[in-house]
Amino acid sequence: MKPIKTTFRHPAGFIPNPQLRLREQLREVMRFKQFSLRTEEAYWVWIRQFILFHGKRHPREMGRSEVEAFLSHLTLTKNVAVSTQNQALNALVFLYREVLHRPFDQLGAVPRPLRRPKVPVVLSQDEAARLLSAMEGTPGLIARLLYGTGLRLLEGLRLRVKDMDFDRNQIVVHDGKGFKDRVTMLPESLREPLAVHLQRVQALHRQDLKAGLGRVWLPGALTVKYPKADREWIWQWVFPSKVISVDPRSELRSRHHVNAMSVQRTVKAAARLANLRKAATPHTLRHSFATHLLENGYDIRTVQDLLGHKDVTTTQIYTHVMQKPGIGVKSPLDG
Repeated sequence: MKPIKTTFRHPAGFIPNPQLRLREQLREVMRFKQFSLRTEEAYWVWIRQFILFHGKRHPREMGRSEVEAFLSHLTLTKNVAVSTQNQALNALVFLYREVLHRPFDQLGAVPRPLRRPKVPVVLSQDEAARLLSAMEGTPGLIARLLYGTGLRLLEGLRLRVKDMDFDRNQIVVHDGKGFKDRVTMLPESLREPLAVHLQRVQALHRQDLKAGLGRVWLPGALTVKYPKADREWIWQWVFPSKVISVDPRSELRSRHHVNAMSVQRTVKAAARLANLRKAATPHTLRHSFATHLLENGYDIRTVQDLLGHKDVTTTQIYTHVMQKPGIGVKSPLDG
């Protein structure tokens, strides 16, 4: 993305580029706080749009009214979804609080748009089986893992070898949504396929090491604390990419995890092949996991913990799509 030009003049006569400096500051703070690269890029997109919308004014010159005007523009003119509007607001809140050190409580409260509750798309158990049968290889294994554990797509793709506990039949999810850790089950039916998959991954890792590669990105200061940990087997991705790429943070050639977009495309293609009449995505498998557990009699608090929901009201949305509603209402048409 090209930096925004400006004519701001320093008192000593030097003409810096405040927008480029701002982006560097944002990058430094977000990486210190261990935000993902995807979030870093998304936040800068919204901050840049905010600056352009207000005629390339520096955010230090603006405040609550400009933020509200920008959010209204997104809603009324761009017709963006509430979740998108919230992401834009999150980016601006982070900019003012963490980078410019001007918390929003000093600018005045900015109302956060409320997301209307939506009934999630859920597959029946038969539909889920048909969808998974239409998938094979690594994407098929990932899809089965998402449905069998309730993991979000990126949570599944960011799993490392050490997170798979075959002895206890559990998977540890680190830094999930909201930077929370949790534990979920390792499906018995996936034990052997995952073990075989990891054998292939380990062989690939050995080949990479012989080629002078085999390093993986590590969170926080682990690379500094344990200089050789990024080459160790336990820290490698469970689902590594087939290709070698350059890490934009370390500028090292390494193997990232499988691309999320490729899994999303494979699931959509499988839904067409399985002749589903629902818009199935990887996240649909998570919705289906929760709903099917509730239909099988598991209590909602257990499902809440497995999903990593902060509030049980978020989990309760699945009671609206159960085939056997909790209140046991029967349609009068059925007598």
